[in-house]
Amino acid sequence: MEVSYKKLWKILIDKDMKKKDLQAAAGISWASVTKLSKGETVSLEVLMKICKVLRCDIGDIMELIPEADEAAK
Repeated sequence: MEVSYKKLWKILIDKDMKKKDLQAAAGISWASVTKLSKGETVSLEVLMKICKVLRCDIGDIMELIPEADEAAK
């Protein structure tokens, strides 16, 4: 499965926040923000901190995308 954080980036645009604003407000490392930008997995703790700052649910900031071979099964 792949991870997509497109929903997170849309929320940041709607709230007029930059990635550095999110990083500071959520107290997460810049390495975590970089992983998010690249669509890589991050810890549940990081996702929970982001949700707390944005006052949203985890499903509001990310989604799991099945890979092509998984979808065919």
